[in-house]
Amino acid sequence: MDQSLYIHETAMYVRLQFEQEASGHDWWHIHRVWQLALKITKHEKADLFLVEMAALLHDLDDWKLKSDNGLARRSECWMRKLGVPEEKIRKIERIIGEVSFKGAGVDTTPTSIEAQIVQDADRLDAMGAIGIARTFAYGGNKQRLIYDPNVKPEMHIDFETYKKTSAPTINHFYEKLLLLKDRMNTDYGKKVAQERHKFMKLYLDQFFKEWNLN
Repeated sequence: MDQSLYIHETAMYVRLQFEQEASGHDWWHIHRVWQLALKITKHEKADLFLVEMAALLHDLDDWKLKSDNGLARRSECWMRKLGVPEEKIRKIERIIGEVSFKGAGVDTTPTSIEAQIVQDADRLDAMGAIGIARTFAYGGNKQRLIYDPNVKPEMHIDFETYKKTSAPTINHFYEKLLLLKDRMNTDYGKKVAQERHKFMKLYLDQFFKEWNLN
């Protein structure tokens, strides 16, 4: 099977897994990350196959979407089923492992240009108008309050603390989303992040204006 068929089969497989996902990590999130990664790759020298496969598979084993049941990673199993060479699988798995935000105090600097691209694409989709919509979808899915003025944002110093948080959704803007602009890797990512960051700040200004009855 050639690489274009690997991509096609993977896209169909992932779509089936995520079509009914209601936490803001649905198929269309993955599709946007995939397409953003393609755009960024046009400006960078990178292995397009690794970028596309990692973008498509990046949420398949995400800790936010499943419990750790000790089973083999679904992404690895899928790629082996397709017949992707082991060397490629290892590289793709490493990229996937470097995508996620793990807390304000945790260094998640990618070790390859491919990981930089997929990380930027995923983080861009967490920003702006769509990022805001996804944030509240996730909060509702996890039964979190929208806002509680008595619960202050926390800059998590390690991944375990970040994973355990159950803070209101508005806190997530300060604990993650507003930090992303300064953590982008590529020139394209940095440019797009500026606009989306501004929109989130405008949204929060309006939110607190209404909250305070101004």
